[in-house]
Amino acid sequence: MKPKILSVDDSKTIRMLLARLFRPFDCQLFEAGDGEEGLAVTRREKPNLIVLDYNMPVMDGVTMLRAMREDEELKRTPVIMLTAEASPDIISTVARLGVRDYITKPFDAEKLLDKVTRIVSLERLPETP
Repeated sequence: MKPKILSVDDSKTIRMLLARLFRPFDCQLFEAGDGEEGLAVTRREKPNLIVLDYNMPVMDGVTMLRAMREDEELKRTPVIMLTAEASPDIISTVARLGVRDYITKPFDAEKLLDKVTRIVSLERLPETP
């Protein structure tokens, strides 16, 4: 079964970069522009991994993460925080909420891919001529 990955970021550019990063792999990628939308997609699609931004309008990443951790069906969903925020307080807060990893923007695509593959198994699609 192909893994489901959800990208939650208010930056369309970041969501596009992640879509490009995961395109060569046999996975389903879902997108959300804020935490509220991300929570709705998470409840509907039950992703195997969420790549979550910290700072977003409507509902930020920490609020979404807290809501997930309070939901019996979602609380074990793995999350990688991908954000420009790098303060020790923020890292400590999201660590207490159980994020699997933390990557700061701008990010190295290969490092992110490495962290993702520690959580979900990604198979490369055959290359088309």
